[in-house]
Amino acid sequence: MLKNQIRIIGGEWRSRQISFCDVPGLRPTPARVRETLFNWLQYDIPGSRCLDLYAGSGALGVEAASRGAHAVVQVEQDSSACRALHENTVKLDATQIKIVQSDVFRYLAENNAEPFDIVFLDPPFGKNLILQTCNWLEEKGWLNNQALIYVETESKNKACESVPCNWQLLKRKTAGEVQFQLFKRS
Repeated sequence: MLKNQIRIIGGEWRSRQISFCDVPGLRPTPARVRETLFNWLQYDIPGSRCLDLYAGSGALGVEAASRGAHAVVQVEQDSSACRALHENTVKLDATQIKIVQSDVFRYLAENNAEPFDIVFLDPPFGKNLILQTCNWLEEKGWLNNQALIYVETESKNKACESVPCNWQLLKRKTAGEVQFQLFKRS
């Protein structure tokens, strides 16, 4: 598999590169989107527990760990993507990152971990995974009371209009074909 690289924007590993495989449907969050997102989260990341669903390149979870997240769980189904995620954690000595190779819905159905403070939700485009994933996060107790949920979709996707009713939209932006939103659970 072809390996690509993406640069970490801030924190302890700023300017370091992480590798990811060329897997169908895997598209790392663009640097300018990550920069905006982590500006939004700058005061919430230190000491937080983060869940990175559909981890793909790992850019969101690694960026959170670099900026002081206490624990990051990255869930990814593709085995070659998981190998690259593991290689990156070894290269960075990122002991706060745990990688789980699993289908997201199997993980959310079978595991009963401590709730998370921040969730990154960036599924493959065109698969209609947003609404069910958001509902399962809420219904199955994966979120702390004031959890922040980042959702990245195609710019024309309307699924985020139907997120759980106790999620408040804090921020929304569009960059090209990407729409990204930050919700707060109340």
